[in-house]
Amino acid sequence: MGNNHSTSSAAKNTNLAFVIGIVLNLVYVLLQIIVGLKVNSLSLLSDAGHNFLDVSGLAFSLLAFRLTKSKATKRLTYGYKKSSILIALLNTVILLLSIGAIGYEALLRFKNPEPLDGITVAWIALIGIFINGISALFFFKEKDKDINIKSAFLHLLSDAVISLGLVVGGVIIYYTHYYWVDSLLSTLICLVILWSTWNLLKSSLHLSLDGVPDDIELDEIKSMIRSMEGVEDLHHIHVWAISTKENALTGHLVVTENLSVDRINTIRREIRKRLLDLNISHATLEIETVNDLCDKEHCDSY
Repeated sequence: MGNNHSTSSAAKNTNLAFVIGIVLNLVYVLLQIIVGLKVNSLSLLSDAGHNFLDVSGLAFSLLAFRLTKSKATKRLTYGYKKSSILIALLNTVILLLSIGAIGYEALLRFKNPEPLDGITVAWIALIGIFINGISALFFFKEKDKDINIKSAFLHLLSDAVISLGLVVGGVIIYYTHYYWVDSLLSTLICLVILWSTWNLLKSSLHLSLDGVPDDIELDEIKSMIRSMEGVEDLHHIHVWAISTKENALTGHLVVTENLSVDRINTIRREIRKRLLDLNISHATLEIETVNDLCDKEHCDSY
C-alpha cells in the first residue's frame, strides 16, 4: 500500500514538473523572441528556437508519461508504453535538426555581424538561468529513473548553461562592440546541444530497436540463472525495453530431468524474483529438459 502511494505521489510530482516547466519556458521563449527581434540578436533568437523545441519536447514527454499509464488493449497488448521511447527519440532528432538551422545562420552572421544591445541580451539571458535552473530542479530527483525525465533534465540544464554564456557574451559585446561574439555564441549553443543530445539519441535509438537496456547485462543474467539448483541451461534469451521504465525477458529454461511440477514452479518464481531485482519486471520462461533438446536434435550444441 505504501509503495503504491509513493509511486502515485512521484507520478503526480513528475506530471506537475512537466506542466510547470512547459509554462515557464513558453513564457521565456516569447520574451526571447520579442527582445531578440527588437535588439537584432541572433543568439537570443537561436536560443529561443532551441528553447521552443525544448518546450515541444517537454510537451511530448508529458504526453508519453501519461500514455505509459494507459491500459492495454486487444490490439496493443502493452498499451502505449513504447511511446515513451519513441518520443524520446523524436525529441533528440528534432534537437539535432535545430543545430543545422542555428549553425547555418551563425555562419552568415559571422560574415556580416550586426550591431546589438549587449546589456539587454545579458539581462534576458539572466532570466533564462533562473527559469531553466528552477525547471531542471523539478526533474532532478527522478532523472535516473526514466529516459524521458532525464532528457527533460539535461535539456533544461543545458539551457541554463547556454543562458550563462549569453550573459557573459552580452557583457563582452556591451564593452567591446565585438558584435561577432553574437554569432560565436550561437555556434557554441549548437555544440552544447550536440553534446547534451548525442548520447541520448544513441540510447533512445537503441531502445526503439529493442536493444538490451544499458543497465542490464545478459551474461550476468545467464550466470545467475544457470547457477541455480535444478537448472541446466538458459538459451534463446531476449531482453528488451517495453517502456523507458519497464523491461521484459523471454527465454527457454532447461531444467533437470524428472523434476516435479512444484519444484519447477518454485524455480520459476525464484527466477522472476531475482530478475525483478535486475530491473526486469516481465519474464516469460519456456520450460524444457535435456531430453526435449535431444528430441529437437539440439544435443550436440547443448
